[in-house]
Amino acid sequence: MNKIWLVIQREYLSRVKKKSFLLATLLTPLIFPAIMGIFIWIAVEEKENQSLRIIEVVDENNLFFMESSDQYAFSFSDRSVEEAKELVQKGDRYGFLLIPKIDLEDPQGITYYGEENPNMNLISYLESSLRKKIEDQRLYDSGIDPQILSEIRTSVDVTAITLDEEGGERVSDATVNYAIGFLAGILIYMFIFIYGNQIMQGVIEEKSSRIVEILVSSLKPFQLMMGKIVGIAGVGLTQLLIWIVLIGTLTTVVTGFLGMQMPQQQAMEMAQADMGEAVPNGELGEILAVIQGIDFVTLVGAFVFYFLGGYLLYGALFAGIGSAVDAPSDAQQFMLPVTIPLIVAYMGLFVFVLQDPNSTTSFWLSIVPLTSPIAMMGRISYGVPFWELLLSMGLLVLGFLATTWLAGKIYRIGILMHGTKPSYKTLWKWIKTSN
Repeated sequence: MNKIWLVIQREYLSRVKKKSFLLATLLTPLIFPAIMGIFIWIAVEEKENQSLRIIEVVDENNLFFMESSDQYAFSFSDRSVEEAKELVQKGDRYGFLLIPKIDLEDPQGITYYGEENPNMNLISYLESSLRKKIEDQRLYDSGIDPQILSEIRTSVDVTAITLDEEGGERVSDATVNYAIGFLAGILIYMFIFIYGNQIMQGVIEEKSSRIVEILVSSLKPFQLMMGKIVGIAGVGLTQLLIWIVLIGTLTTVVTGFLGMQMPQQQAMEMAQADMGEAVPNGELGEILAVIQGIDFVTLVGAFVFYFLGGYLLYGALFAGIGSAVDAPSDAQQFMLPVTIPLIVAYMGLFVFVLQDPNSTTSFWLSIVPLTSPIAMMGRISYGVPFWELLLSMGLLVLGFLATTWLAGKIYRIGILMHGTKPSYKTLWKWIKTSN
């Protein structure tokens, strides 16, 4: 065990002390917000500096009046199609919308002309505006005043309450749960790939440089493999914790600079302002109720567990692949069986888990060790029965032990093999023959 600890220290310190680690750890929480801020700033500047685009409308029905927006204005005329096209070609009009004689029950033939390919926002705006006009006209023709229908339309908000086994109630929000599950699942997916590949690259580099031949003279190959896996896991966990602290600090600073408050601060101030009074029932009160209903302790604890469990499970497989080859290009043929379960979990997160976290498919995706790190993190914000969470975690631990045993058998022989390109048949032979 002492030798494994020495390898863990070596792998951890050698990576943490690198300038690339420090730069990636400190700059990553800044890069993405900075990019988003730049994009938002550019979009705002473009919107402010963009000239009004005039679209010529030829309506042969004399029924449709298109309301102008901040970006588009509509000019109506009885010009011919050719005259309207000529206006576009001369640059006098941004585009030309032709509304021929149409059947309101089956409108066909409406066409937009322009010198540039129209963007999705413009086409969506035209389609939604025309759809509303056609619906209003059909209502009017049927003897129904569209204004009456517009006045009686009512917005309805449904509050979701989750009941626990003790009879307690917890306010939940599907959008918040979806966002938490989405972010947690994607982060697990990214971390497994990034740090798993680091293990494989490290094993290949040591094997090709023959450093490993010196290392295995003083410790067993299995000890070397386990030390490398756990050491890089420590690097990933350290980086994750630093990111959480930096992002939390930056969020607090930015919200304070903009004169805003964190939800926790708002909740404390309201609780202290009027003791004995209920939290307001407005939008802010609903947001605070949703936040209070999230079990952050379980959420964070599960994330750390599945982050480490998923990484250790796949890290052992990546280490086994790295020990079997001499170059990264040779590893591609063995990556497919490892990446398929990750891709299944990634796609299942969107197709099944986030859409219906309690479905049978979502349950099995969150139980099977190869897919559970991603799938379970997609489910856990919605609330998962304790026995399901315990079963998933137990099977993930067993899965890690199984993949470590399997990879260890490949590692013992493959780490000292040079100059050969093993096949699946060769790997199977190593598994059966190694002691």
